[in-house]
Amino acid sequence: MIWAVLALSAAGVLAVYSAVSFLAETKAGGDTQSFLFRHLLRVGLALGVAGALSLVNYRWLARLSKIGLVLSLGLLVAVQALGAVTNGAQRWLELGPISFQPSDVAKVALILHVAVLLARKQDYIHDFTRGLLPLLVWIAPTVLLIGMEDLSTAAVLSATVGVMMFVGRVRLWQMVVVGLVGAVLAVGFLASSPQRAARLEAWTGLELFSQNDDVVEISSSDETYQADQARIAIAMGGLTGLGPGKSVQRDFLPAPYNDFILAIIAEEYGLVGALLVLFVFVWILGRGFLRVARGAPDPLGLFLATGLTTAVVLGGFINAMVTCGLLPVTGLAMPFISYGGTSMLATGAMVGMLLNVSRHATDR
Repeated sequence: MIWAVLALSAAGVLAVYSAVSFLAETKAGGDTQSFLFRHLLRVGLALGVAGALSLVNYRWLARLSKIGLVLSLGLLVAVQALGAVTNGAQRWLELGPISFQPSDVAKVALILHVAVLLARKQDYIHDFTRGLLPLLVWIAPTVLLIGMEDLSTAAVLSATVGVMMFVGRVRLWQMVVVGLVGAVLAVGFLASSPQRAARLEAWTGLELFSQNDDVVEISSSDETYQADQARIAIAMGGLTGLGPGKSVQRDFLPAPYNDFILAIIAEEYGLVGALLVLFVFVWILGRGFLRVARGAPDPLGLFLATGLTTAVVLGGFINAMVTCGLLPVTGLAMPFISYGGTSMLATGAMVGMLLNVSRHATDR
């Protein structure tokens, strides 16, 4: 697990250094190194957080899960009232010189608290009132508050919690009913946001929502433009790529260092390089499920390892699928590779807790 995380971090440093050249040219007078150092600092902080949490007993963290989730819900409410708007979305909360996304904090807090609740309620988990309903009391407001401005993160978090509940023996029919209600709410979120609806319509090529304009202008920030440029980058890379630092599409992709970082990797290192990155996520999936979760010393460790592994790997897979055009543009970062601050630290925290569960495997 540690070597996999270090490999992703190293690949991210190389890809970001190449991808930020156009951004540095337009906003920093060509000073690419400043962006590189900033990314290195964030990677270092994330690895530091992972190392620190790997030494803290996850059972101690579990005792603070409710407090952490309550504070996270407060931050999500605050961002709705006081959050900064970036690219049409109100996701960031600014505290002086520091800005962060509360959704990333809430994601970690919810996974931890759901693991705690599942472990406590195993004796009566099949009972809706005593088993599933207390879970929904925390899951529903967290997912709804995140989904108001960040539907993709809410969807990933819902899927992660769903996997945890499946492993936690929640009845399948109850999960299906909850899933259908969530799907209806997701459609409502899509219909209420022209920007989200435009992304889905651009991906499907169909006019799904009548309130949107019939004519959608294609610009540098349009979803169709982004997806097309990403596929061009993959095609240009071929099997072995153009070589490090020789990407051409980084000058055309609106966010090559973040949402479409895999396109830059595929262009410079080819299909071989892109598949190696995806293989590392598959490796994390196998180690997280088959070694850490199965070897967990107690149900809490089992559910926590399942949720953390799912969240990390699912984020990487969805980012890759968006790059390849298999999903509409979501804005999700690729763990440990994309240029980002809050998401990087949140992923480091999740990996740290996952490593801590692994450290206590001998307690079983």
